[in-house]
Amino acid sequence: MTSTGNGRNGHGLLDDYDQGRFYCELRGASGAETPKHQNLLKILSALDEEEVRARAAEATSELFDLGVTFTVYTERDAIDRILPFDIIPRVISADEWRTVNSGVVQRVKALNLFLYDIYHDGKIFKDGVIPEELVRGNANYRAQMCGYEPPCGTYVHIAGVDLIRDGSGQFRVLEDNARTPSGVSYVLENRNLMQRAFPDLLEGIAVRSVSEYGARMHDKLQEVAPEGAGLDPQIVLLSPGIYNSAYFEHIFLARQMGVPLVEGRDLTVEDDRVYMKTIAGLQRVDVIYRRIDDAFLDPECFNPESMLGVPGLMRAARAGNVALANAVGNGVADDKAVYAYMPRIIEYYLSEKPILENVQTNICREPEALAYTLDNLDKLVVKPVGESGGYGIVVGPKATAAELAECAERLKADPENFISQPMIELSVGPTLTDRGVVPCHVDLRPFAVTGKETWVLPGGLTRVAMKKGSIIVNSSQGGGTKDTWVLETEAT
Repeated sequence: MTSTGNGRNGHGLLDDYDQGRFYCELRGASGAETPKHQNLLKILSALDEEEVRARAAEATSELFDLGVTFTVYTERDAIDRILPFDIIPRVISADEWRTVNSGVVQRVKALNLFLYDIYHDGKIFKDGVIPEELVRGNANYRAQMCGYEPPCGTYVHIAGVDLIRDGSGQFRVLEDNARTPSGVSYVLENRNLMQRAFPDLLEGIAVRSVSEYGARMHDKLQEVAPEGAGLDPQIVLLSPGIYNSAYFEHIFLARQMGVPLVEGRDLTVEDDRVYMKTIAGLQRVDVIYRRIDDAFLDPECFNPESMLGVPGLMRAARAGNVALANAVGNGVADDKAVYAYMPRIIEYYLSEKPILENVQTNICREPEALAYTLDNLDKLVVKPVGESGGYGIVVGPKATAAELAECAERLKADPENFISQPMIELSVGPTLTDRGVVPCHVDLRPFAVTGKETWVLPGGLTRVAMKKGSIIVNSSQGGGTKDTWVLETEAT
């Protein structure tokens, strides 16, 4: 049921859309004679804006009914919030996806080799590729993992690699998420929502499915089960509980994989083995997909005040009786300062050039980089290395003089806590807002699951900076999401 621009109000969805100087995910480079995705562009242009708004409102209501919510901890009264969803999809060609897929697989492979090395021989330190103190002095480095032999050599079972597309249309890695990357539930629910609310947009366009993620993840986690687990290893998803910001996702993924959702109080460790408490008695657990941070995972080993974890869990893991996904100590690989060394890390372990380049990064712990950052604050984006969710970022070109002065003082006081990057003109996607259809900046988080090998979900989470003029896409900072379409063929 496709309405045209001659519908109820006669205003086509894209009549007023202007991508400006930015690279557009739908049209391509600014001023390009031939748009990238012509078929979808024609379909969208024919839709009536008023009708689309009505259908989008129904879709938003459905998200709330389904409980697709998240929590912003800084807003005490906002326990259940809907993540804004834009109905205009982000499209990735088959050729572009081949590059993204191979680049993500390469990066995850290098991260696993890096993590193994830093918790074993530390050859990368001895060869002078990365400063040893940068890793061993990192707040997320866990000495308890030294000498640990993970099944299949896999530390990063679930990875989210954040990508941006720059003004030339090239994908670049913005950061790695190797601890507990979230957001894949929105990828799957966004597709379900589009198929129900806007099936006409999908007509005649071959888009790769995302529905197999749960099954793929289950299979990969089974591959890393300890020896002796048998043909059907018991997997559980360990959640901190209902007040966690991603609790909806925990429920969703447990259902997708067909595994129990548990909290720390549901598990116990006996004789260095993990068991789940059931009405039929204790049941052996072989693999734990944990969504609890390291510090709260095992009060015997980390925070003794934690009520979220399981006493003795690390003993069981080190004894080889349970696999933890993701592994403890992965936070080193998430660190934004370590990220700056990733091109060298890839070349060191794989003898390959990175398929996906980093954004140029200045490590402020290095005197020259600090001086450059201080001299160019108004041109750079400054980020604290230990924060996530978009918190603490200072966007130089958009900051006030007072904000820049405050940032400079923080840099001088604690340079090791910061990196800086040039201001990248992020690509945009046409987005339906209360201001009409406008260009909003987007990023992309592909999700990779690894057991013996790595599989990448075709598409990933496209996050949108919904606030006017913003480049911060994080949900905690007012960002939203789009459905991400990876085309089966080059035809668009």
